[in-house]
Amino acid sequence: MKPGKVHLVGAGPGDPKLITVYGMECIQKADVIAYDRLVNPKLLTYAKENAELLYCGKSPGRHHLIQEEIHSLLVEKALQGKNVTRLKGGDPFVFGRGGEEAEVLAANGIEYEIIPGVTAGIAAPAYAGIPVTHREHASSYAIVTGHGRDYKGQDNLNWQALAQGIDTIAFYMGIGNMPFICEQLIGHGRDEETPVAVIEWGTTDKQRTITGNLNTISMLAVKEEIQNPAIFLVGEVVQLREKIQWFEKVIESESTSEGNESKCLSFKN
Repeated sequence: MKPGKVHLVGAGPGDPKLITVYGMECIQKADVIAYDRLVNPKLLTYAKENAELLYCGKSPGRHHLIQEEIHSLLVEKALQGKNVTRLKGGDPFVFGRGGEEAEVLAANGIEYEIIPGVTAGIAAPAYAGIPVTHREHASSYAIVTGHGRDYKGQDNLNWQALAQGIDTIAFYMGIGNMPFICEQLIGHGRDEETPVAVIEWGTTDKQRTITGNLNTISMLAVKEEIQNPAIFLVGEVVQLREKIQWFEKVIESESTSEGNESKCLSFKN
């Protein structure tokens, strides 16, 4: 039997309308869809009737084991001749472990394609009215993992380079580690008054945004009970939110019906 093909697809940051055209085509044609926890379930309604839907969400403490199981699953289904879509939140190559999955597929001689997706570190700020670069405020931008903790020996970041060399920094998975992140940035030379935004459930109708500075944001996040998934954004660009925030106004003025969403997402096979 000829092996099938695997598409590693970025599903985007939450709003189902942000899926790419090619990503939607992969969903519609797949025999098997292996999807992650943060994938909007509305996207799965576009799978064909007999598609096999497999949940690959990861619970805390079992990431490594489950990732190995995902590798085996992708190989197994492809060797059965199935057309497999691996549907991942955001972009598969931005903290999505898509590179590891591609390595495994390559090692097993399985054909695959990478379909980029809109990543939350750009989309969530955009929906909050914050451009990650701006001619007057930011000419550099970095996406950084935020969960590394020094006491666990996991902190390998070049804090001095981040604090002094990058205008806008987006921390993924950093909400529980926010006090440490702020302390490191301030301790390595970033002004404690640097504006900061935290965007919870970005691009969805549950989106919440709070703003402060490096010296206050941890306390504000606790007060507002901010939870993951959330993006923690540091930089002068945050101050532009006051002028150009727009998504909250859309949510307030429009009650988007399921029919409207279906119309936006109805790509032809």
